[in-house]
Amino acid sequence: MSETLHLGEGATIGLVGTGVMGMGIAQIAALAGHPVKLLDAREGAAAAGVAKLADTLASLVTKGKLTADAREQSLGRLKPVAAVADLADCALVIEVIVELLEPKRALLRELDALLPPTAVIASNTSSISITALANGLAHPQRLVGMHFFNPVPLMKLVEVVSGLETAPEVAEGIDALARRWGKVPVKAASTPGFIVNRIARPYYAETLALLQEQAGTPAELDACLRSVGFRMGPCELMDLIGQDTNNLVTRSVWESNFGDRRYQPSLVQQALVDGGRLGRKVGKGFYVGEPTRLAAAVAPPSEPSVVLMGRGPCTDALAARLPGVARQPEAQWTGLRVGDGAVDLMVTDGRCAVELAAGHSNPLAVLDWCLPGTDPQVLALAWGPRVQPRARQAALDALAAAGLLGVPLRDTPGLVVARTVAMLINEGADAVWQGVCDESGADTAMKLGVNYPAGPFEWLKLLGVVPVCGLLDRLWAHTRSERYRVSPYLRQRYWLDQER
Repeated sequence: MSETLHLGEGATIGLVGTGVMGMGIAQIAALAGHPVKLLDAREGAAAAGVAKLADTLASLVTKGKLTADAREQSLGRLKPVAAVADLADCALVIEVIVELLEPKRALLRELDALLPPTAVIASNTSSISITALANGLAHPQRLVGMHFFNPVPLMKLVEVVSGLETAPEVAEGIDALARRWGKVPVKAASTPGFIVNRIARPYYAETLALLQEQAGTPAELDACLRSVGFRMGPCELMDLIGQDTNNLVTRSVWESNFGDRRYQPSLVQQALVDGGRLGRKVGKGFYVGEPTRLAAAVAPPSEPSVVLMGRGPCTDALAARLPGVARQPEAQWTGLRVGDGAVDLMVTDGRCAVELAAGHSNPLAVLDWCLPGTDPQVLALAWGPRVQPRARQAALDALAAAGLLGVPLRDTPGLVVARTVAMLINEGADAVWQGVCDESGADTAMKLGVNYPAGPFEWLKLLGVVPVCGLLDRLWAHTRSERYRVSPYLRQRYWLDQER
């Protein structure tokens, strides 16, 4: 675009769609000093949205988070309008309508024919290609993705998404505008799922796969992931989002990637959808009512003897919970030796306990990753074939002495945390490899967009590329599924590490 963009404080913003997302965007735009025109196909919806927003802002005044004067000024900037033609003087129009390609295309073409050349058009789509939306526009270079997260006033992230035709100055202008609105913009290329909805897929997918493998219950798997800093476990989060909605997003990403196995939908989730168990909105999903919580670990009457074996970030994290414990850093494996060889708890490298036990002298169980920098209260493990009941109790007591509730799962490769985090890292690496975003953008997007405790490359730095690639390779060897192929970006990092 050769013309200068006009997206300063006084610029008029148009919003088409006045649902929860649309009115959230209207709130931050009006508070930032913009006149905002509101249009909705439903008669009276825009006016109702303004009335509801007036109550929201009044609540902020009561809480001391907003002055009464600022509230009145902001409400005075909001103007419901009756037709698309009323948006002709807007410097930016953001569409927040139904998440379907053709209705969005029809609206965008109407706006493109109406607005002056200097105006920008933005879509709040969460997954539809900006390139596809721009197809057929007379001025496709002015269309950009401006993907907010719900609730808009509270969530800091905005994905600024460029399609193949988007002019760089348009993306830069929206980036700057988002910053003035108090948001943290992250630039993304228009690929299926953009950054957040793409990288987040394994958080749901691995738990759904574990449920299909009968590895554990929703409550057990949720507890393991909450314990390392995720605010909600995958099952309770899918119940909150809606099983049907989460399933549709997964299918959209899967179909847009031509059936790539990494994004394959789940039979477990499809069964919930088919059975009407859609989550909290109907009172039942994985859980009926409130999610089930596991009890905390109980300190054992006497602490069994424990030796920390080998080196590594997960072993070091266990050592921090067991001050003064003896160590054998030269050992060829990492984990805990409990009760003078009664049972060895080996940190998972992606192999099943039954496979590792075949070449190990002592009875053996596999431990999930105890992530560095976290304070877990729960840790999954899987018993090998020779671990007797007394040794099992000694192992659980050793974990309890470290403040950890041991959660025995079916002997499945990678367990829960290791498998999920490794796949999140791998997906982030593939997003960077394919030019969707950079490393910093991936980390920022996942922390601000979905409140992850760390970004994929922050985890990679903590854990090291060797154990992550090793675990993924062993998952691939076990399943022979393309789902666990290592990203070329991660593989190159691995080779560089080997040269050092």
